[in-house]
Amino acid sequence: MTFREFLGVLGARWRIIAVSLLAVVAAAAVQTMLTPAVYASSSKIYLRATTPASATTNNQVVTYAVQASDLATYLDVLTSPSVMEPLRARLGLAPGTPINVSGEVSPTSPMMTITATGGDPVLLARIASEAGPVLADVATKKFSPLLAANGQSVEATTITPADVPGEPTSPNAKRNLMLGALLGLALGIGLALLRHTLDTKVRTEDDIKALSNRPILGDIPMVKSVKNGLLSLESDPHGRHAESIRRLRTNILFVDVTTAGHSFVVTSSVPGEGKTTTTVNLAIAMADAGSKVLLIDGDLRNPSVASTMGLDGSFGLTTLLLGQADTEDVIQRWRESTLHVLPAGPVPPNPSELLGSEPMEVLFGKLSHDYDFILVDSPPVVPVIDAVLINKLTHGLIMVVGAERTKKRDLASAVQSLETVDAPVAGFALNMVSSGSSTAHRYGYYGYNRDADVKLSRREQRARAKHQA
Repeated sequence: MTFREFLGVLGARWRIIAVSLLAVVAAAAVQTMLTPAVYASSSKIYLRATTPASATTNNQVVTYAVQASDLATYLDVLTSPSVMEPLRARLGLAPGTPINVSGEVSPTSPMMTITATGGDPVLLARIASEAGPVLADVATKKFSPLLAANGQSVEATTITPADVPGEPTSPNAKRNLMLGALLGLALGIGLALLRHTLDTKVRTEDDIKALSNRPILGDIPMVKSVKNGLLSLESDPHGRHAESIRRLRTNILFVDVTTAGHSFVVTSSVPGEGKTTTTVNLAIAMADAGSKVLLIDGDLRNPSVASTMGLDGSFGLTTLLLGQADTEDVIQRWRESTLHVLPAGPVPPNPSELLGSEPMEVLFGKLSHDYDFILVDSPPVVPVIDAVLINKLTHGLIMVVGAERTKKRDLASAVQSLETVDAPVAGFALNMVSSGSSTAHRYGYYGYNRDADVKLSRREQRARAKHQA
């Protein structure tokens, strides 16, 4: 995965990242608020051994530095009941009241730092201040027998007095929130990458490009409700869906320049991707541009063009292939436009054989001379082979892909099947694109303005002039 693809995944899955980030930060904030505040107060003392003047020959006080071994002993007994009980008595606390103190001795001098921790800042400052003198008194009486035998005592001189703490040492709100943000961001990115890896559906153009190098001819937005049916070119000609169909029409014309066949089969990998609706609207758009267009329902298994357009589907393509009617009697004109429709007709028991038959080839050759454009709606590629048979008659295959509906494996299977029989896809149309997706915004799906519609190609203009003549 390239860095650009990585950024694309993050952009597509930003909601997962945002939710993970907010959830972890919220959890860190709640945990911080529920955690009791802990304060700390410290004092530094200097320990020394003194001999009173009465015990010396010259009546002078003699001071000695406490040895390192004695300091280690004092540090060990600091938290013992021998020190804690006198400390509680001096502070006026009830026996057994919890006191949390710790000590640290200097490696180079007889100094000790005493730290008291707890939830009462004022009491902690008193504990840190009184612990040194109490320790010195207890050390003289119980833990320094040689000093006591010589009439000496241990004294504690305060070097740094204990202050009442103003800020708790824990919880650290800023640190917790920052760690929560980093953890949430990492979790969100991980979930986004995992979702991308496990995602089996086609959602964006990049998913199609990963399976085929053929061009994306258009992105058609999802329209949850279309007034008066599925024909947006008729019911909502200024809407986003109609504009996208016109865009697709123009891009197909560029493909038509390379094929010079003026006929396309429109299919999909599996059912339910909106190929028939796309084909019908595309045919109407081509007719609006002035071309004489023929729309053929080549789905002889599940025909739906006639019902979509409100036409009689009791006769059609199969009727012509059986020689029971002429083209003039079967092909129906769509209202007052230049669009003509050839329904599928009665459903046959052998659709593949009919589509691949010689009468079908002869009929299609005749129709190709009578119309500027021919669009054929065919069954999906994965279940049946009908689209491949029709593609042999046309000069290009358009694959409709349903965004967030088509599975990657189905699209890959369809593309591979077409390439195996040397019937490559001419281009893709990504259908049912969410209006809030990056693809929709890139194409600028706003209200359609006919004055801003794509200009007709030269061949379209010639076709319109020919029809008017």
